[in-house]
Amino acid sequence: MARRPVSKPTSRKPAAPKRGAKAPKVSNRVSSMGEDTRNWISSNMDARSATILVMIVIGVLTIAPTVQNIFSYRQQISDMDQQVKSAKAAVAQMQVERQRWDDPVYVRSQARQRLYYVMPGEVSYLVMDANSVNTSDTTGTVGEMLSDKRNTSVISSSIRTTADNWVDDIVGSVIRAGIEQPAAEETPKTK
Repeated sequence: MARRPVSKPTSRKPAAPKRGAKAPKVSNRVSSMGEDTRNWISSNMDARSATILVMIVIGVLTIAPTVQNIFSYRQQISDMDQQVKSAKAAVAQMQVERQRWDDPVYVRSQARQRLYYVMPGEVSYLVMDANSVNTSDTTGTVGEMLSDKRNTSVISSSIRTTADNWVDDIVGSVIRAGIEQPAAEETPKTK
């Protein structure tokens, strides 16, 4: 069986009715049916819109915790990246510092600065209370100002020496504290 070709709609206007011919009338039934369909579609669209809106709200409520977790995990990852970067920078700085300690000149300067070591033949002077000294004072020497501050005019002329081995003195003090008994105090007698 051969198929008939489908004709495409044309944009031609329908032929005008001939003179004397009556135009066909659309029945009231068809027009009221079209109005009922429009009312049904508009009321149905409200139900469809409400259904779609409810589905969107349920979808958002379902997906929201997952999206929130994703954003919090991304924030944690960026925080950890910053910590890793700062740790790498600290490691790089420590490596530079370690390389400095391989230099004997740096070790010698740090021993002088931190431990007050001196080279053989040098004399080291240490000023006590140097932070409380007003260096802009021009009335006298710093030593004079410190002695006036302490209200002492007597300066010893003898040089004091310390014990050769201070570790033994500390250990001996600890041992004596554990062994010796405190002396009993005498109570005053009443007459």
